[in-house]
Amino acid sequence: MTTYAQETDFTALTDRYRPELLALCYRMLGSLHDAEDLVQETYLRAWRAFDGFEGRSSLRTWLHRIATNACLTALESRARRPLPSALGAPSDDPERPVVEAWEVPWLQPIPDAVLGTTPEDPAAVVTFRDSTRLALIAALQHLPPRQRAVLILREVLAWRAAEVADLLGTSVAAVNSALQRARAHVQAVAPTHDDVAEPSDRAQRALLERYTTAFENNDMDALLKLLTEDAVWEMPPHLDWFRGSRDIVALIEAQCPAGPGDVRLIPTRANGQPAFGVYLRDPVTHVAHAFGLFVITLSGNRVSAITRFDNSVLPRFGLPRSLSGE
Repeated sequence: MTTYAQETDFTALTDRYRPELLALCYRMLGSLHDAEDLVQETYLRAWRAFDGFEGRSSLRTWLHRIATNACLTALESRARRPLPSALGAPSDDPERPVVEAWEVPWLQPIPDAVLGTTPEDPAAVVTFRDSTRLALIAALQHLPPRQRAVLILREVLAWRAAEVADLLGTSVAAVNSALQRARAHVQAVAPTHDDVAEPSDRAQRALLERYTTAFENNDMDALLKLLTEDAVWEMPPHLDWFRGSRDIVALIEAQCPAGPGDVRLIPTRANGQPAFGVYLRDPVTHVAHAFGLFVITLSGNRVSAITRFDNSVLPRFGLPRSLSGE
């Protein structure tokens, strides 16, 4: 039987690792909700086995081993979580009604606030955020679960190949082969850091201010200038997605009618990227109701991707369902 003192020791020793375990499970599963469930499962397994922990590895490594195994077991019965761009070609008609597909287990965003970065180590913050970029998480979902685990453990957590082989019950050669295949796939489908390099903090703030002003003023000419020519717009749970700045602007004009002052953008951060809670003003009550969450990808001094998630994610970002009229 576990004593109160042992339980207290377990909590005191392990709680510090909860954010990075959540990040590990999120990378594996592509869902904050599922990741939280798996972290709870990890802590339950660890608590039950704590008396037998012999310290042959660090406590952090031991917890990551348990979490990885819990994720691999969960993925045996779960489908991958895609974004719309993984399921077909872009739409060529911005004016055609878009199609919802709620039955698809879509990829979900994660708030930066729960990522557990280390502010005193800027390099670690950059590495941590790069490894949760939306495009990278989407690319990981295409990998078989064990390849996914190999890539995360080797590239993100910097485990040795022998440690990964021991965890997975395979050979070092098999781990290295899986890593090569995983790298090749991710490099083919996910932008590299250089491709999505964000501008300096000052330039980024100015760019996001222009983006906010363009949306809130319904200034589509200004928005067109802010988008890269091959920018991508996705909006799960809708299957339709769009490539090209002109198609994106045409889509907004045709299917998101709003006049100047009808849209409010509230800044936040998701997946290490700028994000906004988006609200549309009711012309009668003047209350602005939630329209979703925009996650923004910046490339140089422009916006290269906008992913709009539905209203269900807003509470996790501390964002309300509506804003009072002004």
